[in-house]
Amino acid sequence: MPAGMTLSAILAVLIPVGIVTVLLRWLPFAFVKALKGSQFISMLGFTMPVGVMTVLVVYTLFGASRDMGSFIAPLAGAAFTAGLHLWRRNSGLSIFGGTSFYMLLANVVF
Repeated sequence: MPAGMTLSAILAVLIPVGIVTVLLRWLPFAFVKALKGSQFISMLGFTMPVGVMTVLVVYTLFGASRDMGSFIAPLAGAAFTAGLHLWRRNSGLSIFGGTSFYMLLANVVF
């Protein structure tokens, strides 16, 4: 035990921190459960995946260096992901396949 620290002082800090951590993990799920079936939550469930993917694509493309070699990898990765999704209509395959293709290009080819 650190010098000057008693067990009661350590517990006085750890117990409230533990309770707050558990509550912060639990509250979002309780909030969403209470709103289950609401039109707002249904709308979020429909629009958020597309919004998140759009933000990620824009961030990747605009975060890339304007150097031609390093700009081709994100652009080709985005095109490959879109093509894969149009072909198979499988989000998991599109995400993992597109990410793998981009990482291969960025780390091995360019």
